[in-house]
Amino acid sequence: MFSAQFAVSPADGPIAVTGASGYIGSWIVQDCMEQGYEVRACVRDKNNPDKVEHLLDLNYDGMRGSVSLYEADLFKPGSYDEAFKGCAAVIHAGATVGFNKETPQEVYDGCFKENAHVIESVKRSGSVKRFVFTSSFAAVSHPRPEGYVFTEKDWCGDNIEAYKGRWSEEQIPENRDIAYAMAKANSEKLIYAEAEADGSFEALAILPLHVVGPLIAPNHDQPWSWQNHIKGMMLGKAYRGGREGRMLWNAADVRDVARAHRLSIETTIGTNGSRYIMAAPDRSGEMYTWQLQALLESMYPMVDEIGGEPMEEDMPVKATYDAPRAYCLLAMQELGLEPFDIETTIRDTVDSYYSLGIIGADG
Repeated sequence: MFSAQFAVSPADGPIAVTGASGYIGSWIVQDCMEQGYEVRACVRDKNNPDKVEHLLDLNYDGMRGSVSLYEADLFKPGSYDEAFKGCAAVIHAGATVGFNKETPQEVYDGCFKENAHVIESVKRSGSVKRFVFTSSFAAVSHPRPEGYVFTEKDWCGDNIEAYKGRWSEEQIPENRDIAYAMAKANSEKLIYAEAEADGSFEALAILPLHVVGPLIAPNHDQPWSWQNHIKGMMLGKAYRGGREGRMLWNAADVRDVARAHRLSIETTIGTNGSRYIMAAPDRSGEMYTWQLQALLESMYPMVDEIGGEPMEEDMPVKATYDAPRAYCLLAMQELGLEPFDIETTIRDTVDSYYSLGIIGADG
């Protein structure tokens, strides 16, 4: 079949979004509603106001689409059946990523093992034509020399010898990063194979790198998330990620990530097995931690101290390893994505922390 036969529009009926209360999931819901979709937002507890009020607030006069809440649990087989029934598409943004002190094994189970029954709910729906999975750049990245540019053809299991014996299922309970990467890659391969075998729907994936951008709700300030690290820098704290506080930030705006998910259910070019890296559009969207710190200082001169990496006479103490390099070129070419510029993304990230009262007006 031609991929156009699987393309979805608001006229085809409702769509479901799992992980809808999360940072990326919430923006997916909002973007789809703005385009006129009837969205079924899948959450674990629809009576938890911290997780759902911001979604219900999107049902305001003038919003083209609508949202309704459905309770579902990633670890309970069949719990998505009701939400998916009659849907034209499912965007699966729900996962266990390790922000809430999950063990590496729980991360793997939540990101891979439990996806099998999500796919079973898709197949039982009898109506879903597109299934879009929130994967990760972790499913792409593997040990390579500095400056290597990753593309959608790369897989984290490539170049296994460079892992020096650490790339194995036996390492899953011991290593959160390997558990997460392996789970995302295995999930992608699972959904593509299931869709191919079933024939009634197509599966595509979005692979975000360093996702930043405005928060919709305070709950989106998850510990150790990229946006949370920027908050820490604005509070004068040294950057805690990367190697000794040094990192190459390769940023994707959360609104672009959300839009790429929606464009993936609508595309007539992408097909089963299509995967799209969400990273900077070009080198203008990449910056080292010390450059990000300088950008924040220029944007917010009223803040007394902005943290970052160790500096000496306005220069970094040590050089940063030149990785990861990757770009969202395929999403721009096949999905028609027009990304935000990095300055807008960073400013909107910080401004949202102020507007939500997470950072005080005095910094």
